[in-house]
Amino acid sequence: MQTDTLSQTQDQPKPWAQPGSRLTGPAWFTVLILSTTGLAIIINQIFNLQFLGFRPISTAYYYIIVGLFMPVAFLNSPARTADADRVRWYDWLLAAAALGTCFYFALHANDILTRGWEFEAPLPVVLLAGLLVLLSLEAVRRCAGLPLFLICAVFAAFPLYTGHMPGFLWGVQMSLSETVLSHSLGVESIIGIPIRVIADLLIGFIVFGVALTVSGGGTFFMDLASALMGHARGGPAKVAILSSGFFGSLSGSVISNVISTGSMTIPTMKRCGYPAAYAGAVESCASTGGALMPPVMGSVAFVMASFMNVPYADIMVAATVPALLFYLVLLIQTDCYAARNGLQGLPRDQLPKIWVVLRSGWIFLLSLGLLVFLLLATNAEAKSPFYITVLLLITALVRARKSGVLTPILTLLIETGATIGMLVGVLAGVGMVVGALAITGVGNAFSRELLQYAGGNVYLLLAFGALTSFILGMGMTVSACYIFLAVVLAPALVQGGLSEMGSHLFILYWAMLSYITPPVAMAAVAASSIAKAPAMRTGIVAMRLGAILFVLPFLFVLNPSLILQGEPLEITLSVSTAILSILMLSAASERYIYVLGRGARGWEALVLLAGGLCLLVPDLVTDLVGLSALALIMGIGLLNKPAMAATPASQKGIE
Repeated sequence: MQTDTLSQTQDQPKPWAQPGSRLTGPAWFTVLILSTTGLAIIINQIFNLQFLGFRPISTAYYYIIVGLFMPVAFLNSPARTADADRVRWYDWLLAAAALGTCFYFALHANDILTRGWEFEAPLPVVLLAGLLVLLSLEAVRRCAGLPLFLICAVFAAFPLYTGHMPGFLWGVQMSLSETVLSHSLGVESIIGIPIRVIADLLIGFIVFGVALTVSGGGTFFMDLASALMGHARGGPAKVAILSSGFFGSLSGSVISNVISTGSMTIPTMKRCGYPAAYAGAVESCASTGGALMPPVMGSVAFVMASFMNVPYADIMVAATVPALLFYLVLLIQTDCYAARNGLQGLPRDQLPKIWVVLRSGWIFLLSLGLLVFLLLATNAEAKSPFYITVLLLITALVRARKSGVLTPILTLLIETGATIGMLVGVLAGVGMVVGALAITGVGNAFSRELLQYAGGNVYLLLAFGALTSFILGMGMTVSACYIFLAVVLAPALVQGGLSEMGSHLFILYWAMLSYITPPVAMAAVAASSIAKAPAMRTGIVAMRLGAILFVLPFLFVLNPSLILQGEPLEITLSVSTAILSILMLSAASERYIYVLGRGARGWEALVLLAGGLCLLVPDLVTDLVGLSALALIMGIGLLNKPAMAATPASQKGIE
């Protein structure tokens, strides 16, 4: 049965009194005030309320957002592990410095524009600009770790030495004062595209995701997945896939998806006979795909919409088929594995009833449907999630009426502030990477050189792009990796004749692969800790299960009909052959053939693999070869089925 997440927290201490929490006492109240103020200013700006005549110009607004939420990052993220449960005096000092510096720039936004402070400014302004650069780097270190901090630091200083770099890395060299002024006061660096996306578009979706969780939506989708798939063959694995897809599509966070849903699904899979490494791999793959699943996806999708200057709805539509194909292959592979190993589902009396789940949580499905409708039918993508959040908040208040209405509201404000603070802490620093490439002119030069090295060969260019995305994804967040490559790689792919939408999605998908691919495999590592399995083995199994992710980006970038670009008939044929290909590849991977209902012999697996790969190539000849391979396997298998039925059970199965 569905359990109300709010009811589970009513007997716990209040948030500001919880032992072991970093945000307690004054820090908790400070974050609450900063978050509430920030959300009020954001709503005022997005809805153009002009409350008390207040509506700052855009640059002042961005400085205010950074000034309110970067302090949250300093208070919520410790400088070192030893301070994980307490806020130190230097955390307060950095928070105050970030607040004061950004508000100074917000108050002088007109001077920055009219007096050209971006290029030359009084000494106090230069010093404050340098301070904001240092604060942004420290925020990146705390929120994203040392590797991304080092990358941002190198690129932040890039204009200081770019005049001494060779070849296409040469660019306009700048002095120290010019560099810090360009980063802090220019519109392409700290308050560049990443921060603008957060302030103008993304925050509404963050609030929506938090409101969904606070109101009990996370538990509802877990129960819904259990009711739909829990009883089926290999049910626990399918529940993990569906629930992670639901949760990930709304939260956009891979690691939090693994931790939140995996803590329930992985132990259940293990109890039902799945090996620990396989259970962890299923959860890590499903959680990784959740960040690619519409309607909300991850924060990087909104950055992508801004880079391409298209409505977010276009990104959402284009990403739908690839995401569904990815989850389809996971479901098929786990079903084949369960069939081959005789793994059953959970007893129905241990599962929630579907009608009971729907009756208690229909409001969440309605909210999701309304959000999709508003995104597709209106141009109010920044406003739409706020409308739905009101509905969810009312739901949370109704459910909490017996114990007070403050808990869901306070939880919403604190969790939203912490999430935005984390994003601001990361993306303000990442913005300096984009800014350095823009102000030195190296970004465009890199694209031209990459195109030249590929010699006009699209396949070689894609191989360069995939390798670069994958390597960068090991040391950078997905958002940081995408932002960097959207500047230097995407233009080269587009100039090479590829679809712009497909090129940007190609970069995103390959950056995501580092979550399930050793040696980094952060999602697999997180899942392995829950499954109590070796991290490397979990990563290897996850890489095999998520193998379609290695292929999908090449598919839709070479065949735009898979991202719903083209004629309806062409799209239908492409999607149909892709689904058939997935069935064949899954059968080859798990060595189990549907219809025949038995394990695949070695030669059969090879033929299915070759035929499935042929069907992935958008060409009539390869389609015919793929269909012929399938016909061969099924024909021989059906002819031999009576003989197989007469074979002793001990001799059946995989050769």
